[in-house]
Amino acid sequence: MIDPHSDYDVVVIGGGPGGSATAGLLAQRGHSVLIVEREKFPRYHIGESLITGALPTVDALGLRERLDRLGFTRKNGGTLLWGKNTPPSADTGTAEPEEGAPGKGTWGFRFREASEYEHSYQVRRADFDALLLGRARELGVHVLEEATVQEPVLDGDRAVGLTYSLKGDATKRTVRSRMMVDASGQAHLLARHFDLVEWQEDLRNIAVWSYLQGCTLYKGDHAGDILTENRPDGWFWFIPLSDGTVSVGYVTPIEKYKKSGKSLEDLYASELAETVEVSKLTSTAFRASGFRTIRDWSYTSSRFHGPGWALVGDAAAFVDPLLSTGVTLAMRGAHGLADAVDTVLRDPQSESHVLNAYEKSYRQFLDSLFDFVRFFYNRSFGKEDYWDKAQATIDPEKVRTRREDFATVLSGLTGMREIFENPSP
Repeated sequence: MIDPHSDYDVVVIGGGPGGSATAGLLAQRGHSVLIVEREKFPRYHIGESLITGALPTVDALGLRERLDRLGFTRKNGGTLLWGKNTPPSADTGTAEPEEGAPGKGTWGFRFREASEYEHSYQVRRADFDALLLGRARELGVHVLEEATVQEPVLDGDRAVGLTYSLKGDATKRTVRSRMMVDASGQAHLLARHFDLVEWQEDLRNIAVWSYLQGCTLYKGDHAGDILTENRPDGWFWFIPLSDGTVSVGYVTPIEKYKKSGKSLEDLYASELAETVEVSKLTSTAFRASGFRTIRDWSYTSSRFHGPGWALVGDAAAFVDPLLSTGVTLAMRGAHGLADAVDTVLRDPQSESHVLNAYEKSYRQFLDSLFDFVRFFYNRSFGKEDYWDKAQATIDPEKVRTRREDFATVLSGLTGMREIFENPSP
C-alpha cells in the first residue's frame, strides 16, 4: 500500500462539516490538502436541524443540487412554544388552529423573512457529512479515515505538522504542513493541547434524545419546521426527518438533572408527558431507537490561531444548541478561514494580520450569539421582547421590521457576509 505523500500545504484535523468545507474550498484554489479523520464515514452525529446560514458554503462547494437530490425534509422555518404565552392578537385570530397547524400559543419565523433562502433542511448528519467529505475528495483533497491524531509537530512555537496512526496499525506516521486547521469538533485537539478551553458555566447543560416513529406532523408551510418548546427547567426539540422518524430531545442544566434524582431516560419521559405541543405530536408515536446523551457545555477558546495553525467550528467554540447554529458556525467559519489560509499561503508575511482579522470577526459573531442565547433563555419574556432584542442586536437603525430581524438572527445569516467575506483587523 502506498501512503499519501508527507508534505501538504494544509492538513485538516477532522472531516466533519467545518473540516470538509475548509479543505474543499482550499483545494478549489489549488492547494494540496490532507484531512485526518478518526472515524469511518458515514457515521452518526447529532445536529440535524440546519439553518440557512450554512447554505452559502454549500453553494460555494457546488452541492446544492446534490443536497436536494438526497431528499431531506425541507425546513421553512421554526415553530416555538416559548416565553410567556400571549393572548391571541389581531394577526393570529381567536379561532381554533386548523388541522395540521401549530397549536395555540405557538409563534415562530420563516426563513424567507430574512433572506433569499426560503428554506433549509432537516438532515441525517451521516448522509450530509458524507456528502461534504466526498466532495472534498472530488476536489482533490486526500482523506485518511480511521486515523487518530497523536500530537502536533512543533518547530519552536510553530506548528509544522502532526503525527497520527491508522486503526489496527501502531506505526506512528508524520505529515508536515505549511498550515494546520483544527476542525476536530468537541474533541478540540489543539485547544486542549495548548490549554485554551474556557467553559461557559451558565450554559452547562445536558441533552438526552431518541427517535420516534408514528408522530403527528405539521402540514403546509409548517411541514418540516423544528418545534422548540420550553419547560420550567429546560426545553424540547422536535425535528421531523425524511425517513419517517422524528428526533425528539430534552435539554436541561446539568445541576437540574442531578437534583431531579431521576435517570436521564426517566426525566425525559416525565418532562415529555408535561409538554403541551410536543406531547400532542407524539401521542401516537413509539420510540424507534435507544436513548443518546451528550453534555452540551458551551465553551470558547482563548485563542483561535497561533503560528502555523487555526481553529474552526466546535474546535474553536461551542454555542448552546438552542438556536441550531452548530453546523452554520462550522461552515461559515470554514468559508472565512479558507479565505484567510489561502491568503497566508500566497503571502506568508500576512499570516498574523490575516488570522487576527479572522479571529476578531469570528469572536464578534460569537459574542452576539452568546448574548442572544442568554437573553432567549429568559422565558419570562413574550415574543415581542425577543423581536426587540434581535433588532437591538443586529439592526439598531431599524432598517427592517423587528420580526424580520428576529428571523435573520435565527437564520444564522446575521452579518455573516460582512464578517467572514470582508474581514478587517
